[in-house]
Amino acid sequence: MAFLSDTFRTALDLIASLDPEVLNAVSTSLSVALWSILFATLAGVPVGVAVGITEFTGRRAVITLLNTLMALPTVVVGLAVYGIISRQGPLGELGILFTPKAMVIGQTILAIPIVANYTLGTVKGADPRIVPTALTLGAGPFQSVRLLVRELRFGIMAAVIAGFGRVVAEVGVAMMLGGNIRGYTRTMTTAIAMETGKGEFALGLALGLILMGVALLVNLFLNLLQQR
Repeated sequence: MAFLSDTFRTALDLIASLDPEVLNAVSTSLSVALWSILFATLAGVPVGVAVGITEFTGRRAVITLLNTLMALPTVVVGLAVYGIISRQGPLGELGILFTPKAMVIGQTILAIPIVANYTLGTVKGADPRIVPTALTLGAGPFQSVRLLVRELRFGIMAAVIAGFGRVVAEVGVAMMLGGNIRGYTRTMTTAIAMETGKGEFALGLALGLILMGVALLVNLFLNLLQQR
């Protein structure tokens, strides 16, 4: 019991003193997660809106695929991207393996199905008269869709927040594509795994507390958006 209390106090001291190791892991995690969710939003929101308002052959199959991809294992994504950007892969000449760029690519792939699926659910739950009414009043197709997105902005923001929560706590892709390089690609999750394995439980606990704080803020904001 004394070990746990001492470790907890040390972890709080590391946070309060703004330990460079802790700050670097936190900044890397947040930077990679923010870039990933930005690209995932640019791809996932249009997909979710398009599938939600369009009737086409194979629509049910696309929806099933999006649902399936939400549970896509992170190590599978890491393995696939690794094979593409490794030195022997088709994009090996870019030299982005074990860099934050590689981590962003992998986490973007993880987040796209989440953003798209949540957006799709939001569109399906909206008033189906929004787009037809806008078209009847003289709006063009693009203007009608823009109006729909504006009406559903809180639901779409909730989709983005959910995707961010998925990638900020991700470890498999970050480890495989980032390499857990100290001061460069080490994130909160990879640092927790490594430091705990080394016996540096206090540092791992400090990062775990920060990660839990981020997750709590994300979920509180998500709940607020869902209520709106």
